[in-house]
Amino acid sequence: MKFKLRGLVMLGLLSLTFLSPERGGAEEVANWDFDVYLNDKKVGKHLFTVAEVGGVRHVQSEASFKYKILLIPAYRYEHSAAERWADNCLMTVDSSTNANGKHSQISGEKTGDGFVVEKGDTPVQLPECIMTFAYWNPDFLGQSRLLNPQTGEYVDVRVEEVGDEMLEVRGQAVTATRFKVTAYEVDLTLWYSPDDEWLALESVAKGGHVIRYELS
Repeated sequence: MKFKLRGLVMLGLLSLTFLSPERGGAEEVANWDFDVYLNDKKVGKHLFTVAEVGGVRHVQSEASFKYKILLIPAYRYEHSAAERWADNCLMTVDSSTNANGKHSQISGEKTGDGFVVEKGDTPVQLPECIMTFAYWNPDFLGQSRLLNPQTGEYVDVRVEEVGDEMLEVRGQAVTATRFKVTAYEVDLTLWYSPDDEWLALESVAKGGHVIRYELS
């Protein structure tokens, strides 16, 4: 069985950890530690760290999924991305992805007249203030276009607020607002708390398989 991840595969309840400026100069650090499931089978982890230093947010994302059938590896996914943000605008991005043996690297930087993405031989010029699929920052839900840091594509996005519902987080029922995010090769569902805290994610893969993020 083969399947393809679409797009990206990717705080009180999120176990926020606040660090003093003495530790690495960070004014505050937020951590998200997600277990990742394909349908009902745990296949890996996706970790996010957001540290703010001098008004600049440093975001690190590390994902590793491995799916086996009868102990035989059927799919492997590894993704690492580092981003810097200021005033809700992406400043730099560097990402590396291994999707079942297919490797890709993306880099980008804000310049004086825009944001330049390097994903091959020809740089791509984008508007000066852009955002990625920054799940940790619910402000990204207000954007009509987003940069996919895995592919380097700047895609049109449609966001729909579905409504409030009860969601189980670490065995506890909490109130959450559900959002539907769709774009080219992206089909996401996200949940946020009433305080705009990111709680969970689901993504539909090719073949109808569901990738689910649960806080560990």
